[in-house]
Amino acid sequence: MKQTLVLATGLAIGLSLASAQAAEPVTVQLKWVAQAQFAGYFVARDKGFYQDAGLDVTIKAGGPDVAPPQVIAGGGADVIVDWMPSALASREKGVPLVNISQTFKKSGLELTCRAETGIKKPTDLKGKTLGVWYGGNEYPFLSWMSKLGYKPDGSAGGVKVIKQGFNVDPLLQKQADCVSTMTYNEYWQVIDGGYKPSQLVVFKYEDEGVATLEDGLYVLEKNLGDPVFVAKMAKFVKASMKGWDYAKSHPDEAVKIILAADTTGAKSEKDQKRMMGEVGKLLGDTDGKLDVKDYDRTVATLMAGGSDPVITKKPDGAYSFAVYDAMKK
Repeated sequence: MKQTLVLATGLAIGLSLASAQAAEPVTVQLKWVAQAQFAGYFVARDKGFYQDAGLDVTIKAGGPDVAPPQVIAGGGADVIVDWMPSALASREKGVPLVNISQTFKKSGLELTCRAETGIKKPTDLKGKTLGVWYGGNEYPFLSWMSKLGYKPDGSAGGVKVIKQGFNVDPLLQKQADCVSTMTYNEYWQVIDGGYKPSQLVVFKYEDEGVATLEDGLYVLEKNLGDPVFVAKMAKFVKASMKGWDYAKSHPDEAVKIILAADTTGAKSEKDQKRMMGEVGKLLGDTDGKLDVKDYDRTVATLMAGGSDPVITKKPDGAYSFAVYDAMKK
């Protein structure tokens, strides 16, 4: 009996090791730190969705000094989470990124202004000081200013731009009339900073007709020529979307998973719950497949820059459904 138990235990360990060895490694680079913005990936890992798909997924948090396109170009990730303006601009500059899945259907980007400045409509932004994120996040703003005919160089008839850190201090300290915010994050920092909604004027990029696609999954074009890689990404996307679906249906549990993964401790449970609720409003279909109409709108917005567009020509091959075709097999 003892010998049988030893053999059974050995067999179980052997099978477990074999299973672990068989798991395909995938490294995903996030656009920012661990927070509810990326809940689906952490939930998929925590709930075993990746493991069930035969994947061993490493999630790399981002930060102010991390540019996902540079990470994947340098071989530091298999797939990245990035905004489409950043990805398309990077592609035109020589990093051949391809969208394989689009997690967010709607844009959460907005410009939040102090009402006391007298700003009530976009044309009132002329001559004002605006906080803008850079590192790839500035492109939607630049397209908007081009549409309004305002040069972002502080010249007469234009706007003055200050490089905004990933906080809202310029607005709270009245160094800027408006700052960049996300519906699920920085806007609430303004509220927590002492402002009431009635004291603010918010311009949502969606409402201004300059919204561009945000969080999507991107890989290097050359890798899509490898059927093994495509099959691996098909499993990754499917498991990730399962994670997103679970996170949306179980927000409280998703927040606990995020809090456990966040090594910075920068956001409280209250912050993460609020973010999870707002992020849920931005998600698209459960399969995360890119809507070509949304892609075309983003491209048109980025090209509408007059003499200084974000991208100078329509990209060729910037998205692919190869992963979705593989998911059907």
